[in-house]
Amino acid sequence: MPKPIQKNDPKNGAKIRAAVDELYRSESRRVFATLVRLLGDFDLAEEMLQEAFAVAVEQWCRDGIPTNPRAWIVSTARFKAIDSIRRRARFDKTVAEHGDMIALGTIEIEDFDEETFKDDHLRLIFTCCHPALSPNAQIALTLRETCGLTTEEIASAFLSSPVTIAQRIVRAKAKIRDAKIPYEVPSREDVNERLDSVLSVIYLVFNEGYSASSGSEATRADLSCKAIHLGQVLLDLLPDAEVMGLLALMLLHESRRSARTDVRGDLILLEDQDRSLWNQEQIQLGAQLVQQALAAPQFGVYTIQAAISALHASAASASETDWAQVVALYDLLVQAEPSPVVELNRAVAIAMRDGPESGLQIIDAILSRGDLVEYHLTHAARADLNRRLGRKSEAKPAYELALSLAKQEPERRFLEKRLREMAE
Repeated sequence: MPKPIQKNDPKNGAKIRAAVDELYRSESRRVFATLVRLLGDFDLAEEMLQEAFAVAVEQWCRDGIPTNPRAWIVSTARFKAIDSIRRRARFDKTVAEHGDMIALGTIEIEDFDEETFKDDHLRLIFTCCHPALSPNAQIALTLRETCGLTTEEIASAFLSSPVTIAQRIVRAKAKIRDAKIPYEVPSREDVNERLDSVLSVIYLVFNEGYSASSGSEATRADLSCKAIHLGQVLLDLLPDAEVMGLLALMLLHESRRSARTDVRGDLILLEDQDRSLWNQEQIQLGAQLVQQALAAPQFGVYTIQAAISALHASAASASETDWAQVVALYDLLVQAEPSPVVELNRAVAIAMRDGPESGLQIIDAILSRGDLVEYHLTHAARADLNRRLGRKSEAKPAYELALSLAKQEPERRFLEKRLREMAE
């Protein structure tokens, strides 16, 4: 049962309601994670969470705020779940058995300390990002259950329909239930494999916010901020070098947001950005995390990418960037995670270090083997290097091909602008 509560003046009802609202904003997802563990059901946990907060407004206005508000919410939600299940039990014996399981054992408010909430939150993140779920399902479930976004908000962020997102979430929950996916932090032996899945989901969310794959806006700040928050939560729960690396990478990218577009929402390339607009606080924090991650016995691809981003962030201009070091880090990244996209980025860095012709040869080799043929940034990079070499006859069709493949409106406007400049 809850501990005795501190009495408050009933006239302070507005303050109590504001305190409940703040508790919901800051702690509801951690409380939800604990309820999932106790109740064994995502939907029941969400329903009881809402009921417990509704009771809190009424009861705390009358009796005052409990000593441990989060634990009070958990305890109230659990008892309400038991009552709800037992009311339904008269119609379904399996429901009765579930209620008995939840009721087993005594749980005191003192049992819910900071470490308990942290562990439960980490369990929830790993469950939502379980590799048995499809990547799209992982993203939707993580944003819904870990971040608390509504189905409509997720659908809007990924330019999908609420029905489609809702179906993904329902199927993911069914998969967790039917496959008996354990609600737990992986063992030490499995944590690295599972952590890769978690980090991948967070970075996919960030990328969609930092550079939208399609639509009228170049960026979606709310989505990238959610990803950064998830990264900070994960680092607090699991201080791993690659978690540091990912958080650093996101912070360093995010630091350039205000300089990436003009007042009309048109794109500004890195070399043309006003670096005085870059967020120095995010750069400083990102750089510190990079140094800590690089000092660890082992680090991975996110840390290497963050180190590249830190070099850009520390340079006063594009021409003053340490391109030799950037290329060296891309060489390391290609070995750690071979991919055509990494090769493309390395080619651009080599072009900055050695001249456009050197980078162009690498891009042509990528295309000649059939990689990145449908990727608009490949043709945009090829067009730009030909433009720098004065080869307008080769740059123009490359820009046109990039334009035909681009789905984001600001990118399309940028490519159209380049084509107009060449015509002039």
